[in-house]
Amino acid sequence: MEWYLTIKVVHIVSSTVLFGTGLGIAFFMFRSHFSEHIQEKCYAVNNTVLADYLFTFPAVVLQPLTGAWLVWKGGYNWTDTWLIWTYALYLLASLCWIPVVWIQIQLRTMLNDSRLNNIPLPPKYRTLFKIWFILGWPAFFSLILIFFLMVYKPI
Repeated sequence: MEWYLTIKVVHIVSSTVLFGTGLGIAFFMFRSHFSEHIQEKCYAVNNTVLADYLFTFPAVVLQPLTGAWLVWKGGYNWTDTWLIWTYALYLLASLCWIPVVWIQIQLRTMLNDSRLNNIPLPPKYRTLFKIWFILGWPAFFSLILIFFLMVYKPI
């Protein structure tokens, strides 16, 4: 069995899971924000947090592990410019994702508390949701640029 190609497939699949799950749950969560029904918001945030644990987190861990293995076994220079940019963009995406996960957990707590106690959402909910939304953009574009760098290795 060709280990390089197997690890490459794992790397590609985990990058697809990372990007696809991130985009999917962001869309789902964003759309639920405009619902008047607290049940819909709770359903979205509960599943968003679950999806991050089940899919996004393992992909976040696998990406640098498989990527490092591919650089090592592929004979690439660790300091090639395209790789340096990839490391920096992955770090940026990760630094955005960590607070996003914390925010999602906070939003989940507020929404479930609101639903269970039949109380309005606190003003902090809107503030945290805006931060969540803003942090998603640099992570999203970082991953797009990483895909470009992985395919073209332009610099």
